[in-house]
Amino acid sequence: MNLRRYLPALLLLVGPLSASRHTPPAAGPFREDAAFFWQTVHDDYAYFDQKQTDWDRVRARYLPQADTVRSRRALVRLLEQMLQELYDHHAALGTNRPDSPRLVPSGADVYAEWEGGRAVVRELRPGFGAERAGLRPGVEILSVGGVPVAQARQPYQPQCLRAPDAAADNYALNTLLAGRHDQERRWRIRSGGAETDVQPDQPRNLLENPPPRRRLDSRRLGRVGYIRINNCLFDHGLIPAFDSTLTALADTKGLVLDLRDTPSGGNTTVARALLGRFITQEQGYQRHELVNEQRQYGIRRFWLEMVAPRPAAYRRPVVVLAGRWTGSMGEGITTAFDGMKRATVVGSPLARLRGGIYSYRLPASGISFSIPVEKLYQLDGTPREQFEPKVTVKPAADPAQDPALDKALQLLR
Repeated sequence: MNLRRYLPALLLLVGPLSASRHTPPAAGPFREDAAFFWQTVHDDYAYFDQKQTDWDRVRARYLPQADTVRSRRALVRLLEQMLQELYDHHAALGTNRPDSPRLVPSGADVYAEWEGGRAVVRELRPGFGAERAGLRPGVEILSVGGVPVAQARQPYQPQCLRAPDAAADNYALNTLLAGRHDQERRWRIRSGGAETDVQPDQPRNLLENPPPRRRLDSRRLGRVGYIRINNCLFDHGLIPAFDSTLTALADTKGLVLDLRDTPSGGNTTVARALLGRFITQEQGYQRHELVNEQRQYGIRRFWLEMVAPRPAAYRRPVVVLAGRWTGSMGEGITTAFDGMKRATVVGSPLARLRGGIYSYRLPASGISFSIPVEKLYQLDGTPREQFEPKVTVKPAADPAQDPALDKALQLLR
């Protein structure tokens, strides 16, 4: 990696940000930030080979606009527009405006895809507004805020593509459906031939104000143990909580580990701590590739990340539940269990967030951003984002049912 270029950003990571918050820099520094952002993504982003993005066109389209930027708020909007040209939900700014779109999947409660020109719901986040408003898999979304959905998604549609890409269309659709931080969502939907207006953020906006939860929930389902992680794989406090819970379930004949609500991902320390409770010898669990080293020197760099056993190992059969809100490190843990042949994975397609992210800080404004820099692979060399559960279960039409958990219990009993 070119450490000389990273040095200003690394120094700012430990420096105070108060000046950038209270004294906005002039137009020159904003142009410097936009140029730094473009160059960093150009050099380090790992997945250009899987995108139709023309990053040189991004520079030509957006960098001249930086000369007219006079506020930090305006810079954030410009950076958001540049970033969405990657149509990558694993790339994000570390700040937002009130009218910024929410992050996907952590700030979303519905996943949809384009099908024959129709926006069709595939999966819903249990307990959140879209499900409570009556949406179910197969429902068609007709309009958002009174605007036909194909038109409403245009502000989030990448503009600098070499060729059309269905993945870019679905990116824009799901960004639209996640909504803005400052605006309640209003949709018109079609279900069973009938059209209905719904407000998924009424009576309470659960995406902006989620109910408090413990790090994990656990219970016994007969002789089978059940542990659900509540979106905290980034919290080192999960490690002792998980340890004590697993110890209390040590006498069970099998375990269900539910990772279906881990959209914010986490870190490898927590991941290795959890995985280490299920093995008795050191094992590899994930392959990494640092793409920018090959770009700079022509030499590929791979490595295998290892996990060490921790006392006391749980040796009984395990089923991992995963789905669209299993994201980032949640996906890493899921694929690790599968690759180490330590669990059967049951559920639906995962969030499919690409790569391992690195964080940077812009030299003038102090705004941080993260992009995938490492490509990640399963143990067999398959890209992590291509993982599919060994046992696929369609999401239930009835929120009171949980066919994935039912299948897990069937496998363990």
